[in-house]
Amino acid sequence: MAMINYSTILFPLLAAIMIYSVSANFHQDVEITWGDGRGQITNNGDLLTLSLDKSSGSGFQSKNEYLFGKIDMQIKLVAGNSAGTVTAYYLKSPGSTWDEIDFEFLGNLSGDPYTLHTNVFTQGKGDREQQFKLWFDPTIDFHTYSILWNPQRIIFLVDGIPIRVFKNNEKSGVGYPTSQPMKIYSSLWEADDWATQGGRVKIDWSNAPFSASYRSFNDQSACSRTSNATWVACDANKDSWMWTSLNNHQYGQMKWVQDEFMIYNYCTDYKRFPQGLAKECNL
Repeated sequence: MAMINYSTILFPLLAAIMIYSVSANFHQDVEITWGDGRGQITNNGDLLTLSLDKSSGSGFQSKNEYLFGKIDMQIKLVAGNSAGTVTAYYLKSPGSTWDEIDFEFLGNLSGDPYTLHTNVFTQGKGDREQQFKLWFDPTIDFHTYSILWNPQRIIFLVDGIPIRVFKNNEKSGVGYPTSQPMKIYSSLWEADDWATQGGRVKIDWSNAPFSASYRSFNDQSACSRTSNATWVACDANKDSWMWTSLNNHQYGQMKWVQDEFMIYNYCTDYKRFPQGLAKECNL
């Protein structure tokens, strides 16, 4: 495999300014962007809560934007009857030809498992969904959801366990996000026309307000900036996430998750794609 030339991808954007936060604090790291008070930062910046009622949901975005990195967030999802709700947590660039890396958590009736929906968009094109049922109840406690994005691959992780890898196959004509900086976004919103069992189960507003909580945000292993002039330089020789791939044990973990808990894979959906599956599905 040819080596990536970082001087053409990354470093023209970087100033040699090393800016890492010593510890995450939501007051410093994110801003509540909508919800008219339904998003709250408490506990001296250690906890963020989004809520949804019949009038509105809520959301936040990161102050920094990122070009490659490993980013962790601990989330505790809406408890009880969460049918019709969606908690979205994702990276996204602006514009009509955006890049995006998605976690979306689709609520369900009490006692039924959440659906974890993942997707990757490049240049505004998605349709790369994989869905999973989680092997734990994500509403009882916080769990860590991580996106590792480097020039070779995107790895989705849950509590450190890889569940999906999307490889850079640009040499084969497959789009891959390499040049558009992305911010982190998260929102809690109502989507009962599709979120639960294809929209058959509607939201029960008697359970409102619904709430999801966030803590332990970590973006220290990332290239980030707060404005066009303040890129944080990333040393690819020192930042091991820049070169991370799965070892044999991690491949085994991912195979276990995909064998036992995957419920949808775009790479096997011939009915949806009668003209042929995406090119990367056969690489």
